[in-house]
Amino acid sequence: MPDQSTAKKVLCIEDEYFIGELYERALRKAGYDVTVVLNGTDGLDIARTNQYDIILLDLMIPGLTGMEVLRALRGPDTTSDFKSKIIITTNLDQDEATKAEVESHADGYLIKAAITPKELVAYLDTLQF
Repeated sequence: MPDQSTAKKVLCIEDEYFIGELYERALRKAGYDVTVVLNGTDGLDIARTNQYDIILLDLMIPGLTGMEVLRALRGPDTTSDFKSKIIITTNLDQDEATKAEVESHADGYLIKAAITPKELVAYLDTLQF
C-alpha cells in the first residue's frame, strides 16, 4: 500500500452516508487518500482547491446538484487548469441531453447500483494521469 504522500487523492461527493462509507473503506484499503463530503456546496468548495486526483460526483446531492458542481468545475466559463478526473456516480437514468452534457464534461460515468466498491477501485486503478 502506498504511503499517504504518494497515494492518489479522491474527493467523494456523496450524500448517501452508507455508499460514501463503502467507497471510502474500499478506496482506503486499496491505498487511496479519501475525503467524503455530503453536499454539493461543500463539495464544490473543496474541489476548487484543485488538490484531488479524482472526484467521485453523485448527481443527486443536496445544496448544489452534481450537474451544477460539474458545470462550475468544467463548464464553458471555467479555467482549463483544473486537473482532477471527474467521475459521475448516479443511480438515475438521465435524459439524452443531460447524458450528453455529462459525457462532454466528465471523465467517466458509473451507475452505482451496477458497480461494487471493489469494481470501483478496479475502475479507478485504470485511470491515466
